[in-house]
Amino acid sequence: AASAQSAIVGLLTDDSGGVLPGVSVEASSPVMIEGSKTTVTDSQGRYRFVEMRPGVYKITFSLTGFGTLVRDGVNLPSNFTATVNGEMRVGPL
Repeated sequence: AASAQSAIVGLLTDDSGGVLPGVSVEASSPVMIEGSKTTVTDSQGRYRFVEMRPGVYKITFSLTGFGTLVRDGVNLPSNFTATVNGEMRVGPL
């Protein structure tokens, strides 16, 4: 249980600073038994992954109409909450 007390949280905005609800957020890492977890940002553009194992993660943000944003190499120590925010830009039409 002590090895799964870490979390990854964040806020997604567009390039004008507006919050982005409904963004699909995937956290993946070889340390995860299931390989990856997915969540969606809430009405305030926030997301949260809890009970995460320590390790290095790749966080992928995607929303229709916007370019995919990837944060690779996110180091998550044990008993720590990492904040990984993102600013998404409108994608090509």
